[in-house]
Amino acid sequence: MDSCLMVWHMKPQSRAYRFAGHKDAVTCVNFSPSGHLLASGSRDKTVRIWIPNVKGESTVFRAHTATVRSVHFCSDGQSLVTASDDKTVKVWSTHRQKFLFSLSQHINWVRCARFSPDGRLIVSASDDKTVKLWDKTSRECVHSYCEHGGFVTYVDFHPSGTCIAAASMDNTVKVWDVRTHRLLQHYQLHSAAVNALSFHPSGNYLLTASSDSTLKILDLMEGRLLYTLHGHQGPATTVAFSRTGEYFASGGSDEQVMVWKSNFDVVDYREVIKVHRPPAPLATSGNLPEVDFPVPPGGGRSQESVQSQLQEPISMPQTLTSTLEHIVGQLDVLTQTVSILEQRLTLTEDKLKQCLENQQLIMQRTTP
Repeated sequence: MDSCLMVWHMKPQSRAYRFAGHKDAVTCVNFSPSGHLLASGSRDKTVRIWIPNVKGESTVFRAHTATVRSVHFCSDGQSLVTASDDKTVKVWSTHRQKFLFSLSQHINWVRCARFSPDGRLIVSASDDKTVKLWDKTSRECVHSYCEHGGFVTYVDFHPSGTCIAAASMDNTVKVWDVRTHRLLQHYQLHSAAVNALSFHPSGNYLLTASSDSTLKILDLMEGRLLYTLHGHQGPATTVAFSRTGEYFASGGSDEQVMVWKSNFDVVDYREVIKVHRPPAPLATSGNLPEVDFPVPPGGGRSQESVQSQLQEPISMPQTLTSTLEHIVGQLDVLTQTVSILEQRLTLTEDKLKQCLENQQLIMQRTTP
């Protein structure tokens, strides 16, 4: 490990940036939502915030007392959450470059920490075999998920914010509802530890990377394995979808970074991705959009009246306004989800029709 970062340009014949600054191996990286900042964590116990340009200037945070395993920006880019082998999760202000607070209920190394899409919750995964859900405002642990039988290597939120998925050294991936804390899905498809995972921006697919050297793509709506991808010559250690979901990248212990094209051509998810952009933060944690996975197995008004309303606006409480906007967002998500389900049903009906037609042809040919 050379303790450097490489930022690659996807355009042909573009040169990559190589950033040096860390004194030991770099363990994690994450772009801010705007793409104007890049965070990295290292075995040298520091976090660096880089400006990803030719100069490669960085600000260093003396972050932890042990290796930093995870860095992740909040959806507004204002905060950064870090996780470390010192058993803590820490939250920082990126623009003020200031430490905010620490979360410290894990009793072993913390491998991963992620903000929810709306920034109100934090989820963390640890070698103590637990996944913990935290309220950012109260700084309290909301729930601990203890179902894994091995170290939990990675965790992330579904784009809707209603669910989390965790990967473990027990070779499994589990999906929980963060509102009811119920286990929704359990996958045991890899033959070795699952090291990382990534949700497709539509929320319909989950990508996993494993020490068995494979990547797997799971269909969350149907609760089944879609594809197994072979490419790495050793453990696949990390994986991530692009922001649009058109591509995904994987890295492995074979020192290779591979960029793949998703080719999910069944449904056009662009409209769904727009709906799943992080909503404005709300005061309570119960008002999340409903996106559930299956467990596998009047008269017009005059211009005068409108003008008088503009001159004397009705003041509505900010909380009520936000709640109404959020309800509209929920309805949009539900509408898009129903649309996807209808398209899937149509595809299934078409396949069934084709099977019946083929069966009739076979029977006609065999009938004397």
